[in-house]
Parts: sequence; C-alpha cells; structure tokens
Amino acid sequence: MIGKLQCVVLDCHYPAGLAHFYAALLGGEVDRPDPRWSLDDEWSTVHLPGGEVLAFQRVEDYRPPMWPDPAHPQQLHLDVEVADLDEAERRAVELGAVPQTGDRGWRVCTDPAGHPFCLVLARQA
Repeated sequence: MIGKLQCVVLDCHYPAGLAHFYAALLGGEVDRPDPRWSLDDEWSTVHLPGGEVLAFQRVEDYRPPMWPDPAHPQQLHLDVEVADLDEAERRAVELGAVPQTGDRGWRVCTDPAGHPFCLVLARQA
C-alpha cells in the first residue's frame, strides 16, 4: 500500500452548490474545517456520515459529462494521502503511473489508462 484515499474530487462550475446537493442527497456536513485543504470559491467539501469525503473543484470552462457519450467523459479524480511524496511517486511510477506535475504539497500522476490522480502530502491535525 502506498497511501490511503483522502477524497473523491469532482470537477464542476459551482463547488458550494454541488456540495450542498450531495449533502442533501447523501447526508453529511458541507465545508467542515479540515487541515487537509482550504475552503474557498474554488473548493468545497462534504464529510459524509461514514467518514468518506467528497470534494468539489471549480473548473473555469467546465463542460459537463454526457452519459454515455465518450466525447464528454466523466470528470473526477482520486486524492491519495501519503506520508512522503517522493517515495509515493516513485512507488506509483513502479506500478505504471506517469508523473505529470505538482508542487511541494501534491503531485499529479496518471494511471496506466491515463486517468489523473493526486498524491497529497498528509497534514497533521
């Protein structure tokens, strides 16, 4: 195991609105303070009753998916919390991931099929 799932991130135009939708649908608390990320107009979260977290990320030119049209694919990615970014990225690459970009707090990689995921540095509460 390299890390643990931190949250599932969905692209959208209005993060807070989508967070409130999913909180009404699934239960949970919108934008609960959490040291793992900041909350603003670009990012919103729902902490679900079972402990899972959904996150919503603003994308400027967001184009919604059109099920099942592959020309308008589904848009989400996984955030994987890790203790050491360099080691996690090295191990992910050994498994077939391709590094893309990032900074000191996270790294973006793609899985062998091209789906993006983020390795994010664990923060102490």
